[in-house]
Amino acid sequence: MGNFLLPELPLRTNKPRSYGITMVMDKGLGLHAAADLMQVAAPYIDFVKLGWTTGYVSGVLSEKIKLYRDAGVEPYFGGTLWEAHYVRGVQRDFYALLERYEMRVVEVSDGSVEVPHEEKRKWIADFRRRGYIVLSEVGSKDATKVLPPFRWIEFIRAELEAGSQWVIAEARESGTVGMYRASGELREGLVEEIVHAVPVEKLIFEAPQRSQQAWFIRRFGANVNLGNIAPEDILSVETMRLGLRGDIFWTSLKKE
Repeated sequence: MGNFLLPELPLRTNKPRSYGITMVMDKGLGLHAAADLMQVAAPYIDFVKLGWTTGYVSGVLSEKIKLYRDAGVEPYFGGTLWEAHYVRGVQRDFYALLERYEMRVVEVSDGSVEVPHEEKRKWIADFRRRGYIVLSEVGSKDATKVLPPFRWIEFIRAELEAGSQWVIAEARESGTVGMYRASGELREGLVEEIVHAVPVEKLIFEAPQRSQQAWFIRRFGANVNLGNIAPEDILSVETMRLGLRGDIFWTSLKKE
């Protein structure tokens, strides 16, 4: 996908990807900004998350969804919008919303509201049965709620079994909760325990900070699944995946 030949780069997966996924967080881009993003970076983006509940207040929602889809990128509503329907007891209205905007991807999360896990799994299974690509999210947006590793593993496995194609490891757009400490430091031991029990290809790691992105690429390679990437960082992340940025100047070149 590069503009010119450069040998000995890591092999990147091609769309439609089952791994090597990049999910971008759209926190309220205008139509022109979204078009610019697609013009320069659509080949490197698999999903665009319309962050938290911004879909409710965006003034160009229909136009932007079409723009993303026409560029070969799947948009979807942030899981908080599903939670907003759940906590109000109008979950069924969410189906109408998905149909209205012809969404093919749905995120089921419980980071802002308590959802019994058995019930969460039932919703995952129902969305999958209806033909949606299902992403689910594990981890709380509340920094005071720390899940022990065995719970992460239990929940991730159960959600994959229920029908999630990928499970997102929570970090928020700040990268300071869930897998991370308040400082943004990664809980490396937690990640290692999770990937020991769950195939890394089935996980999307939210990694909004550059140091976090670099760690995951160093540890799991060019095709690790990354999420909550800021639009302005997408080309930076792709160059890191290819070992073409100083953070990760790939060391797999042939030695003399």
